[in-house]
Amino acid sequence: MIEILPFIDEGLGHSSYLVDLGDGRALMVDPPRLPDRHRAEALRRGLTVAFTADTHSHADYVSGSPELAATGATFLASKGAALEVANRGLSGGDEVELRPGLVLRAIATPGHTPDHLAYVLCEENVPVGLFSGGSLMVGTVGRTDLCGTEQQDELARRLYRALREKILSLPDDLPVYPTHGAGSFCSAPGASERTTTIGRERATNAILGAPDEASFVKKLIAGFGSFPAYFSRLPEVNRRGPRLYRTLPTLARRNVDQVQQLASGGAIIIDVRPIDEFARGHIPGALSIELRPVFGSWLGWLVDADRPLVFVLDGDQDRADLVRQCLSVGYEELAGELGGGMTSWRAGGLPETQIELVRADELTPTIVDVRQRSEYISSHVPGALHVELGDLAYEVDALPSGSLTLMCGHGERAMTGASMLAALGRTNVSALDGGPTDWARATGHMLE
Repeated sequence: MIEILPFIDEGLGHSSYLVDLGDGRALMVDPPRLPDRHRAEALRRGLTVAFTADTHSHADYVSGSPELAATGATFLASKGAALEVANRGLSGGDEVELRPGLVLRAIATPGHTPDHLAYVLCEENVPVGLFSGGSLMVGTVGRTDLCGTEQQDELARRLYRALREKILSLPDDLPVYPTHGAGSFCSAPGASERTTTIGRERATNAILGAPDEASFVKKLIAGFGSFPAYFSRLPEVNRRGPRLYRTLPTLARRNVDQVQQLASGGAIIIDVRPIDEFARGHIPGALSIELRPVFGSWLGWLVDADRPLVFVLDGDQDRADLVRQCLSVGYEELAGELGGGMTSWRAGGLPETQIELVRADELTPTIVDVRQRSEYISSHVPGALHVELGDLAYEVDALPSGSLTLMCGHGERAMTGASMLAALGRTNVSALDGGPTDWARATGHMLE
């Protein structure tokens, strides 16, 4: 009997799957770069990973399929991806016998990417699950602008046809297992659930409810927001094949002198401590990106992947999680961490600086809201300027002079933005500890 086990990365909005084939072997679908949790579960169940399948050329994370292929799994991928990694290339209509009576059938679903495949799992010729990748998702579909805006309309039309002709023709009760979901920049806005059924999406998916192809294209494209800069780099990393890691690397501990030398040589200092600690004192020029599930996305959005990275952490923060998130989005130049953290920096009598973390009733007259456009439109403080965090470095010269308070939903992105502006020479910047709802509660005023 087959069993499908989901593994969710909340920060990337990514779901991957371990499929127990019922014969002591397993299939993985769209695994992350370091599929150690999947391997541990397979080992616990006494399974050998015999197959790994990618639905498309991933832009939001480095695929773990090459890692699994290096240890004996057959790597199934779209022929259209033109991978340089050894794989069994599939086209729409191709079938792979996983075991007698159990088949994985490829369905060509171009749109999210030109090479996209969905996979329907069939037992005794009966569909039992659809791995939809970035085509059909819960309450939405995949965005079609990852290859550039010049292709987005045509890919949206191709996606419309593929969904109508090949996906929605499947049984209503068929479970659907998407790769992208809530929190992913790869999808148009959708629901928070991770799995769905064909019938549910037919009945409730607003984009699928568009009356015709032109309406579908218009509605889909209107919902696109911005996406991280690293999305333009990772498809080629995945096509050529990433560096393989047998085990998770550890961060080297660097002393104060080594950190200064690395910074002088072009390394970026990333301070991943909680923002209240960063506010109290940090290395001048350090970029604040608090370590939390979305750390990797913001690292990939804001930081050059070719520059060495030196991290400042608290003693109890999870180094393994930090390294995993960096590698998942293709950041390999991990030069180490400041040994002893800020305590050792201060013991050396070295300079540090502060960025004020203010309450909602202490805001400066000029507020810069750095949330995504959809968040800002939903509700914002009256009069607040809007510049997405990903655009802030390019808009610094257009910001008003004088004191600025940066705002997001809770404070982490605001502090990241404030640290960016400080590193670029802006003074009198602060970050709001909270968000628009905190401002409305503190002031008694209404949001727009």
